[in-house]
Amino acid sequence: MEKLVLPEQDIINALCVYVSRKKQIKPEEVEVELMFDDDTGFSAEVFWNGRKQVLIMSNLIEAIRLWIEEYLNGDPFAGIKLELDDEQGIIAFVG
Repeated sequence: MEKLVLPEQDIINALCVYVSRKKQIKPEEVEVELMFDDDTGFSAEVFWNGRKQVLIMSNLIEAIRLWIEEYLNGDPFAGIKLELDDEQGIIAFVG
């Protein structure tokens, strides 16, 4: 797979699918807020059915791997690097 840039919306979609499978709900029932902190790095708050959970970097990578394999038909074990972009928000470089 050639080098790929996943926009913030794809990362959010990946997390919706990831959480929906873990919680056995529909992806549309999940809301995601991506976050970056200088001390803790990348994370996300996910909300469903009045509940909230914080996902750490390893969860984000796991969700992105799922997205790459199932929705982009790519190698889920290609290198993934998250970056905070001033204009595009949080993006992922793959490959």
